[in-house]
Amino acid sequence: MKKLVIAYSGGLDTSYCAVSLSKAGYDVHAVSVNTGGFTKDEITKIEANAYKMGVATYKNIDAVATFYQKVVKYLIFGNVLKNNTYPLSVSAERIIQAIEIIEYAKSIDAKYIAHGSTGAGNDQVRFDMIFQTLAPEIEIITPIRDQKLSRQEEIDYLMSNGIDMNWNKAKYSVNKGLWGTSVGGEETLTSEKPLPEAAYPSQVEKSEEEKVKLTFKKGELSAVNGIEGSAEKNIEDLNNIASKYGIGRDIHVGDTIVGIKGRVGFEAAAALITIKAHHLLEKHTLTKWQMQHKEYLSSFYGMHLHEGQYLDPVMRDMEAFLENSQTNVSGDVFVSLKPYHFTVDGISSEHDLMNDKFGSYGEMNKGWTADEAKGFIKILGNQNRIYQQVNN
Repeated sequence: MKKLVIAYSGGLDTSYCAVSLSKAGYDVHAVSVNTGGFTKDEITKIEANAYKMGVATYKNIDAVATFYQKVVKYLIFGNVLKNNTYPLSVSAERIIQAIEIIEYAKSIDAKYIAHGSTGAGNDQVRFDMIFQTLAPEIEIITPIRDQKLSRQEEIDYLMSNGIDMNWNKAKYSVNKGLWGTSVGGEETLTSEKPLPEAAYPSQVEKSEEEKVKLTFKKGELSAVNGIEGSAEKNIEDLNNIASKYGIGRDIHVGDTIVGIKGRVGFEAAAALITIKAHHLLEKHTLTKWQMQHKEYLSSFYGMHLHEGQYLDPVMRDMEAFLENSQTNVSGDVFVSLKPYHFTVDGISSEHDLMNDKFGSYGEMNKGWTADEAKGFIKILGNQNRIYQQVNN
């Protein structure tokens, strides 16, 4: 039989692929990559369902730590928010998932690899580019894209093969991971409709304001409320605390890789709080030139990652810059959580450049005299003065 590895999530699209490819004579091996969001019970359920689809084997790869070390860490260092809104929750995950899946396919000597992406989205680009780059000898098969299948056609096919998983009840497409959860539905296919409250996986459970202390060491989240742990564990803990307030919800509108506009809802409490807290700490501990150059490099990094260019060596170059910039980004950040929003209240750091030894903004200068200030201002404005006098 023809050995094939399928990127399997357990959703409608990958279920259709698993069943149809098994019936087409492929020896199907299903692989899920956990980049956060899977519980042990959910993994067990996905595995059981995979075997119902006719796969020969199922494997779940734990890549949460890998996802953090290779991608999320740099999104925090860069304070990356696509279009100043979206923390790249799903697009960042897909890169690591694609790499893990293709490496697994190579390890079992599979000649084919499949995914359930459509022909109108970003994921097809991310998966195909990674697969082609790392294993050009493996043939890529994409039934949903190639057959231009509608959701209803997939449901009808599975039902006709005796597989009823209450597909019609799944009104929203939800992808949960370490760095956030995306939510797609009929509302996000329009330009004017918001997602309803019920569409978000986390519901508001708390109303009283809560204070949280986040500790960073060289740009990485090292503790939440004084409790130390791995950065990925701290992100999960922060999300468990903040999601009970309905924090981190929004709808992202952006340009897809294939040239059309896309709209998707998301919920990313920990990601947004971590980025905003980290950014405030940087404002206190980095120089203005570090901040300036980080801003545009971070934007490029996020764009390249979003468009599947993770394997280009320029990404390693930018990562080196971002990591080096974090040398003094250490300290505590104080955050207040409230229903549907949060405030970043302040920081405490031994590297805080807002040091009254040198002066207090708008109050008193301690590091220079009045005459020195006047001379500085005169020379600073010299170029403009010359230009105006010559041309006016």
